[in-house]
Amino acid sequence: MENLERKYTVSRETMDKLKLYESSLYEWQNRMNLVSRSSLENAWKRHFLDSMQIFSLLPNKGVVYDFGSGAGFPGMVLAVMAQEKTPYLKFKLVESISKKTLYLKEVKKITGITNVEVINERIENLPAEPAAAITSRAMASLNSLLGYAQKFCTPKTKCIFLKGKSYKEEIEEAEKFWNFSIEILPGSESDEGVILIITDIQKRR
Repeated sequence: MENLERKYTVSRETMDKLKLYESSLYEWQNRMNLVSRSSLENAWKRHFLDSMQIFSLLPNKGVVYDFGSGAGFPGMVLAVMAQEKTPYLKFKLVESISKKTLYLKEVKKITGITNVEVINERIENLPAEPAAAITSRAMASLNSLLGYAQKFCTPKTKCIFLKGKSYKEEIEEAEKFWNFSIEILPGSESDEGVILIITDIQKRR
């Protein structure tokens, strides 16, 4: 626990909230399929640490949209961390499956965080709103994510997407339809995972 606190510079209080969140995941997994069974065996590393690694890439204020939040990775984890560290940063977790939004609201309740809004809606049905950042993990192809993200993006918006070993193919496919600037960072919690930081998204003509 202490090593994790140093690695991601979170307080004991924040870590306690994250561990409470982890406990709720095991409990709710028995009622509904929130994550894959195989990943649940090492949920702390596979889901929580994997989400925590991108916190330092977020802006200090504004609205962060998390697309396809599922069980809250990475959006809810980041919101728990931000409650103490960056109080002017607000999160909107977008999830179209109602039962998963019930779980997200339960996590919000048990952790006591107030900087997050859970939205039970499809992304394409949401009104456009300028976002400081957009996050997503294991939701859709990069090409699809850029399509969803475009209406929320300003010249300053940063898209932070967690991707797996097929990321190169996804980038090549997306480049057929979009112009964008991209930075690729190695993931710290997986040998195959990467973090894509994307800005300046424009539809190709």
